[in-house]
Amino acid sequence: MYKINLMPATLFDLFFSFFKLGLTAFGGPAMVAYIRELAVQKRGWLDQRTFNEGVALAQIVPGPIAMHVAGFVGVKLRGIVGAIITYVAFALPAFLLMLFLSALYQKTSNLPQAISLFNGLKVIVVAIVANAFLSFTKSIVKSKVEFLIALASFILLLIGISPFLVLILCFLFSQALFKDKPMSLENLLTQSSSLIGILFLFLILLLGLILLYFFNTNLFQLSLVMVKINLFAFGGAYTALPLMLHEVVENMKLLDSKTFMDGIALGQVTPGPILITATFVGYLVYGLSGAILSTIYAFTPSFVVYLLSTKIADRIRNNPIFLKGKRGILASFCALLLFASFKLGFTIDWNIIRLLFFIASLLLLYKGINILYVVVFGGLLSFILFR
Repeated sequence: MYKINLMPATLFDLFFSFFKLGLTAFGGPAMVAYIRELAVQKRGWLDQRTFNEGVALAQIVPGPIAMHVAGFVGVKLRGIVGAIITYVAFALPAFLLMLFLSALYQKTSNLPQAISLFNGLKVIVVAIVANAFLSFTKSIVKSKVEFLIALASFILLLIGISPFLVLILCFLFSQALFKDKPMSLENLLTQSSSLIGILFLFLILLLGLILLYFFNTNLFQLSLVMVKINLFAFGGAYTALPLMLHEVVENMKLLDSKTFMDGIALGQVTPGPILITATFVGYLVYGLSGAILSTIYAFTPSFVVYLLSTKIADRIRNNPIFLKGKRGILASFCALLLFASFKLGFTIDWNIIRLLFFIASLLLLYKGINILYVVVFGGLLSFILFR
């Protein structure tokens, strides 16, 4: 049992504690352990049981898990303002670094050295998505029904059905295919955040979209598509990549697939969730304003859902419609990741060196080697192999 700090955390303390944590936020959901170390063990802001409740809830709503947990600590300590502070502070280092890398990429991507670097990184990106498919499928597909949903989803994607339509169909059919198995969540404290505060945050986001609709249609469309991606990203940020690939590259044609892959690669060398690729997309298409709005609407909607879910946690936990639908959606995401692996793989001019580079990267990732190490050392090796 850890000692609980009786002194309330100040907003200043929360901001800088999570900003420093965000500087080293590599590994996605693995950062939950470091948030726990900060909030429970070192600072004694929360007890272990309360922290576990926040983690459990973060796993059943869309969006990046670690960022939701950071917001959970803030909302428990200082309400809705504390949640916003910890959420922003945790993501800010990743946003600033990605903004810098995006500007650098825009100026140097045609240089021979940069071309050599990204020729190798694109291969690693395919390995990263393929590994996400393997690990995701291993933990999600545990029955014949889930396998059949994943297989049917993959076939629908191959024939050109929109990923969002596939997800909706899976949600609907899962109601008849699954028997309800309530999740073993503990009773969550539902008085954490003010419903008025959550509503106010939602209205700000909605007002922003309305203003964009009247004053800048392009930024409105970009922001709206990021909202859609974020709200469908169940199972962590990796599930957002196939959706972003479909919308940004195939549907809206804002970037070509090779440039999008470069953005994913840059997202791997920055701290924070891979969804920070939204910053790269926004900057390359519409500059600084595009980067800011793309980032806000790629993260915030699911955070509002998470805050709202703390108010209705017990109903969510035992709601058979939600539980069945979530199982169907997660099974279909396995197909989405496999489909994205093929789509990205087709953009590469394969030869024996690239194939061996892909296999080596995939094996290292599958064995649990940190993604950052694979990307950094793989990038250095690219200068030698792909000149």
